[in-house]
Amino acid sequence: MLRDAIPVLGVSDSRAASDFYCEKLGFEKQFEYRPFPDRDDPCHMGLSRGGASIRVSSFPGDSVAGVGVIIWTDDVDALHAEFAGKGVHIHMEPTDQSWGTREMYARDADGNKLAFTQA
Repeated sequence: MLRDAIPVLGVSDSRAASDFYCEKLGFEKQFEYRPFPDRDDPCHMGLSRGGASIRVSSFPGDSVAGVGVIIWTDDVDALHAEFAGKGVHIHMEPTDQSWGTREMYARDADGNKLAFTQA
């Protein structure tokens, strides 16, 4: 029986990714795996905020940069205000879509597209 899916986003710099996702977007680090204590990368991190979980990885073969993920939210406008206050570059301002959702897009430094979506 399927229950859940957790996307893995490819990143080139795990420290920069941690700063963006945790400091700017408000995710909490659940774990990080760094096999070489003297180097930042490669690294695989589990992040969560509310009920949303994602992983970011700089391990070759875990994922590629430039993928997209939909993150559901109850209030895209409140999230927009929060992110704008933290200096997050918004790729697409909150927009009512013809398919019935309200969406806002941001991208991380590696071009991964984050679609914050409200039903």
